Amino acid sequence: MSSLLRREWQVALRAKGAIINPVAFLLLSTTLFVIAAPDTVSSDAAAGILWTLVLLTQLLALDAMYRRDFDSGVLEQTLVSAQVPFVAVLTRIFMQWLSTGFIMVAVGPALGILLGLPAEATPAIALAMLLGTPALSLLGSIGASVTVGFSRGGVILALLVMPLFLPTLIFGAGLVAAAEAGSSVMPQVYALSLISLVALAIAPFATLAGLKISLEMQ
Repeated sequence: MSSLLRREWQVALRAKGAIINPVAFLLLSTTLFVIAAPDTVSSDAAAGILWTLVLLTQLLALDAMYRRDFDSGVLEQTLVSAQVPFVAVLTRIFMQWLSTGFIMVAVGPALGILLGLPAEATPAIALAMLLGTPALSLLGSIGASVTVGFSRGGVILALLVMPLFLPTLIFGAGLVAAAEAGSSVMPQVYALSLISLVALAIAPFATLAGLKISLEMQ
């Protein structure tokens, strides 16, 4: 696992665009939304807007999750040579989250304030991102594995994973709204934790099966 993590880290450093582009999209889309509608963004809607932009940013990053290795043949060699292919897939998912989800956790509170959320809600924003973004990477990996063999798989990927993202969107925005209203956030915390744990139990195996199907269809 350490060698796989080292390799994934080196790949991420070489492909800086895979990290910079989604983050730039999130920052620019949030800024443009605030500039275009400065008087219509209420604190009640800000949490939902923030999470919607996070979901769109994750979709932008997922399309390239396996495509580079698939096109070069590295993906097939990795799955064949790995002693435990499940570990190789899980490592890739972790690195994808580290390069996108972790950054969203870091910048989410600032973007929430930019959208009009009170400063008191920033810990709730960070907590919601920390609990919810792993589920986005795990569930999105399933769609990315199925569509990696398609030349224009971005639209199909969005259609596949958007329904899977909806529970995370609902409970993530609900957590921030509950914290802003002074209510208990524990129901949303439990729900997001459960979604991420279920995704962790299912997604790596489903992703591995999807990659094998895509390689067979190549």
